[in-house]
Amino acid sequence: MKAELSCALSFLVAASAIAFSQDSCQKLSGAEIPGATVTLAQLVAAGTFAAPALPFPVPDQSAFYKGLPAFCRVVAEAKPTVDSNIKIEVWMPLSGWNGKLQGIGNGGFAGLIEDRQLGVAVSKGYAATGTDTGHTGSPIDATWALGHPEKIVDFGHRGVHEMTRVAKEVVHAFYGKAAQRSYFAGCSDGGREALMEAQRYPADYDGILAGAPANYWTALLSTAAWDTQALTLDPASFISPAKIPTISAAVLAACDELDGVRDGILNDPRQCHFDPAMIECKLDGDPERCLTPPQVAVLKKIYAGPHDTKGREVFPGYLPGAENGQGGWGLWILGPAPAKSLMAFFGIGYFSNMVYEKSDWDYKSFALEAGMHAAAEKTASALNATDANLKPFKDRGGKLIVYHGWNDPAIPATNTVNYYESVVAKIGQHNADSFVRLYMAPGMQHCDGGPGPDSFGQVGKMTGDDPQHSIDAALEQWVEKGTAPTIITASKYVSDDKQDATMTRPLCPYPQAAKYKGTGDTNDAANFVCEGKK
Repeated sequence: MKAELSCALSFLVAASAIAFSQDSCQKLSGAEIPGATVTLAQLVAAGTFAAPALPFPVPDQSAFYKGLPAFCRVVAEAKPTVDSNIKIEVWMPLSGWNGKLQGIGNGGFAGLIEDRQLGVAVSKGYAATGTDTGHTGSPIDATWALGHPEKIVDFGHRGVHEMTRVAKEVVHAFYGKAAQRSYFAGCSDGGREALMEAQRYPADYDGILAGAPANYWTALLSTAAWDTQALTLDPASFISPAKIPTISAAVLAACDELDGVRDGILNDPRQCHFDPAMIECKLDGDPERCLTPPQVAVLKKIYAGPHDTKGREVFPGYLPGAENGQGGWGLWILGPAPAKSLMAFFGIGYFSNMVYEKSDWDYKSFALEAGMHAAAEKTASALNATDANLKPFKDRGGKLIVYHGWNDPAIPATNTVNYYESVVAKIGQHNADSFVRLYMAPGMQHCDGGPGPDSFGQVGKMTGDDPQHSIDAALEQWVEKGTAPTIITASKYVSDDKQDATMTRPLCPYPQAAKYKGTGDTNDAANFVCEGKK
């Protein structure tokens, strides 16, 4: 009898809590938030969320959404200027809230809200928030920016800040108390957003995770236009994606063993001085397995990066070793046809719609130094997150972890190293060590993928709670317990269940790097040690 009574009471308490949560959620539709309007507040029952259609094909996510717990979904719009319309979503679990807010970054030119990442965060007990940064569309489309300078500012930094401000208000209204801690994570443009938050809005977040940041936006997209020109102005210069395996094989033959392990991974590709002339076609050579002289010349340019008329580097070139694979040069740099790569789309879209404001602008007319100057004058303030003075963020107690894959074919990894070193130079190594870490991932491509271990709790894979294997968990431990991150073990999985790793490697705090001990399985992190000064 007592057991039945206890069960009945538990049921009544649970039913009451659900009713209270539903009532509390719906009441948010009338919440007054300065500078924003709540357009939707609804209780989403467990397993019932239906994600909106995306402007590009994605794998079926229905099974994932069916596994989500019940949450309160709030949709709001912020309009800080007359030309602003920043859409924001805040998802809050009905039960088991951990007291934290997780902000989610964007990719490319933004334009949509990352529902899956919001779902991952909610399933782990976080209140989560995302934004389209002020416009709707595909992440490779920049036509929304033409004639809309305020929308460019919203995309550049104001949208994420407004998202954060509104989300904190909504969380407080729903739970009756403020979030105890707030975190932000983003990769690519999201990494730029992350550094922009630390730079411009140091009070927004306690911990920030910045992956493969596109922080030097004006130089990166100038390089994209410059590379596209180099590959296409002379039709003979274009390198067909069919020749990527030849280039990759030659790079690995020249440099793979420099780190002491022949495994298809360059531990630090800056040490690789591969000369494309090695695979130039001979008179009796197979034209499918070599490069013509014009192709050799353009490959050298891509590796070297753009330089001004005085020979000074404008932006780092792409490092050797990243050419092959599904997420390699065929997607990002070369494309299936001339001027059809992702970086070509980004570079042309940026200069057409944000810099020169001419929808019919022809990239073939691009001049490097003039283009860089125009880009900086028009958009650097809104888009570049290159200010190395992060002292206000540090003084507030904020912690920042930056990571980048050495095999990134979208954003040259050296740019992130340069950014980190600029912070150290600005505030000193001791001060930098107190709040910022950089991890470089050998063999990882853009945000994930590639031949190296690419699962370590980074953006898109923030599911771990072990600081030794999750960079996300390491950040939270640093913020909440004061324990600075050291070595993080990255894993390589073949299947999605992430049960059996085929390879593990230590990620070392830069400038340290993993060194093979000389004995033991090279696929086991235990047989590597971090070396170098730190």
